[in-house]
Amino acid sequence: MQMKRSFLILMAVLALLVCVVPASAQDVRYNFLPGTDFAKYKTYKWSRIQKVEYPNQILDSQIMQAIDAQLLLKGLSKTEGDADLIVVYQAAVSQQQRWNSYSTDMGGGGWGYGRWGGWGGYGGGMSTTTTTSETINIGTLNVDLYDAAAKNQIWRGAATKTLGSGKDPEKINKNLNKAMAKLFKKFPPPVKK
Repeated sequence: MQMKRSFLILMAVLALLVCVVPASAQDVRYNFLPGTDFAKYKTYKWSRIQKVEYPNQILDSQIMQAIDAQLLLKGLSKTEGDADLIVVYQAAVSQQQRWNSYSTDMGGGGWGYGRWGGWGGYGGGMSTTTTTSETINIGTLNVDLYDAAAKNQIWRGAATKTLGSGKDPEKINKNLNKAMAKLFKKFPPPVKK
């Protein structure tokens, strides 16, 4: 059971890392606490959620580095001491069934008198339809930011993607960075005037 859960978490992370499907297939969403002054945040530090299983050390490090890079671009500095923000992430996998059907025509024209469809029905011939199902793994990476002083969540971003194979380490890192850039594109949230 433990091994299966670790595998599923690993696959969730790989979903974000491997860009097998065009970027438009990746779903990115965010939400934030209205009225939050994001300009006041200058520093952050990492935290772990208790009883949450994280991926292996290499992927965990890659995810955190990709998030660190985006937060740095947004003007935030990482610290180990007191910080304005607490950053956490979680990875999960869900499964969906995809059904594929195809038909094959086993004959030509119709059967019966004058080829008007007769016994075989209009258009004639026999056909068979074959349906197969396939389990698709969907990975989601959530990033949460908490106001350290107020101890409340101020921002959440989620990136969801169909899992790929994750065989090329360079491509994994490149695509993880691309996914996090897309996730943090609208952070901090635009100020409405």
